[in-house]
Formats: sequence, C-alpha cells, structure tokens
Amino acid sequence: MIEIKAPNEMGEGSKSIFLAGSIEMGNAEKWQDKVVSLMRDTNWTILNPRRDDWDSSWSQSINNKRFVEQVEWELAGLEKANIILMYFDKNTESPITLLELGLHARSHKLIVVCPEGFWRKGNVDVVCNMYNILQVSTLEEVVNNLKCEEFICPCPIEIKL
Repeated sequence: MIEIKAPNEMGEGSKSIFLAGSIEMGNAEKWQDKVVSLMRDTNWTILNPRRDDWDSSWSQSINNKRFVEQVEWELAGLEKANIILMYFDKNTESPITLLELGLHARSHKLIVVCPEGFWRKGNVDVVCNMYNILQVSTLEEVVNNLKCEEFICPCPIEIKL
C-alpha cells in the first residue's frame, strides 16, 4: 500500500482509493488513519486529503493559495481514484462530504459508510438508493471488500484501472 497525502503528487497507473469524508477542521475522528492501517498489506494507493501541515486558521477563500491548492487536490483525487470511500462521522455535519456525494453519485465508484445518528442519514440513504451506491455499515467491511476485490452488494462496483 502507498499512502499519498495532500498536497503531494498523485502519480499515475495504480489502482487508488480516495478517502472522502468527515474531517471538519479536525473535529472528526481520524478515521483515515484506521483505513490506512487496515489496508497496509494491500497493493492499493490511498489518496488521503488529511494534510499533515493543515492550519485551521487559513482563510477558506479563493484568494488563499494554500486553501485553493487543497481543494483542487481533493477534486483531482476524487476524479482520479478508482474507488471513493466516503465516511460520514455521526458527530459532524460534513457539508463538503455531502457536496462530494452529490458530485460523484453517478460515478459508479462510491462506497458509503453513514452510521445511524448522522444528522442527514436519511438524505444519504435516499441518494445511495436512487443511484445504486454501495452502502456498508463499517470501515472494516469496506476494507474487507477492497482486500478481496469482491463487493458483496446488489450493485457491481466498476474498478477502472
């Protein structure tokens, strides 16, 4: 497994997973670390937007070069990735993750984990149902499916390599 964190160069040619989901300026659990740890013994490339040098005081403005660099890296990673693993932390509102769900609902590469208690779980469930998006209960379930590349769901995930 290779982990590439924002804003590092993503490279070409390997099968990749983008870790989309709750961060909320550091308020969410560090679920990305858990996924990276569970995927260590695989040949996947993990695109992790949780940036080591993130500064929550940065202005979230198109005039802030570092902020723009982060957002553009994330948008490029979402497009490049073969799989988008999307996690909604029930203790957050995750507006950017909801935006990304809408942007990629028709991509056929989403796997969503949205636990009971997430404030907009009903909306997420309806979108996933409408667009035949795989939903699973836990991060471990996602990782187990990714490790064997067999997706146990009513919808086939198309891994585009």
